[in-house]
Amino acid sequence: MIGNMVAGSLSAFSIPSLTVNYLVLAGAGGGCSWGGGGGAGGYRTSVGTTGGGGSAESSLTINLSNNYTVTVGAGGTNVVTSGASGSDSVFSTITSTGGGGGAFQSAGIGGGSSGGLYNVEQSFTPAAVSSPTQGYQGGTCIGATGTYPGSGGGGAGGLGGNISGSNTAGNGGAGLTSSIDSVARGGGGAGAGYQVTTTGTATAGGGNGGAAGGNNNGIAGTVNKGAGGGGGHFQSGAVAGGNGGSGIVILKYLDTSTITIGGGLTGSTTSAGGYKTTTITAGTGNVSWA
Repeated sequence: MIGNMVAGSLSAFSIPSLTVNYLVLAGAGGGCSWGGGGGAGGYRTSVGTTGGGGSAESSLTINLSNNYTVTVGAGGTNVVTSGASGSDSVFSTITSTGGGGGAFQSAGIGGGSSGGLYNVEQSFTPAAVSSPTQGYQGGTCIGATGTYPGSGGGGAGGLGGNISGSNTAGNGGAGLTSSIDSVARGGGGAGAGYQVTTTGTATAGGGNGGAAGGNNNGIAGTVNKGAGGGGGHFQSGAVAGGNGGSGIVILKYLDTSTITIGGGLTGSTTSAGGYKTTTITAGTGNVSWA
């Protein structure tokens, strides 16, 4: 009889889900016109070591057919004497903080990794990195009379190079390599300075400092490596620090599922060994799986 129901428990309703591993790397900071290198973007991953020496984070369990936000952070540009910070990158609940720009005679600029400094016979402590830890601090710098070098920006895998009374500028901090795709990323931008003899060098996509011996712009960090821009070499005229490299979002999951990359995002997917890897290189939008 309709409406006459036997009391009992409803069967459990199971929502199909999928485990997704990730690398979420933010945009890096730009280098300072007068020598300090930009910091690498915040580096968060569930595969390998996170930035700042942390352990791998937990993978994410996503529900099929739901939309999940993805943003790839842009690198910071040079702004007169200081580099601008990079922009955050996002996947669902994971946010990596943009790297701090290189700074001019100040406490530096914080971020996923903090930027290096250019100082004139003074000492400043680099700005703090973001929390939770996603990268390392930039180097400290005490300028030497007549040379005034810049320190290196912090990297995802190491501190920026310190300078104390030397006419050799600081190296950028080391980057990291995640086994999600075995590519090194997240190096800090190298320092340059004012009439220094030797400019710094960078690793993992970071920009080198402007060449010594004139007014030379810093080198930009590599696109999609979240790597800091190099500081400019100032001698007598206007120079620019290098722009920070943009970030990237990489997602790895079982090949039994298919991803949809929504409008506003630029990305591609490859398959190998029973997994798919989706690499998103620009934009803001949604992804979903079926």
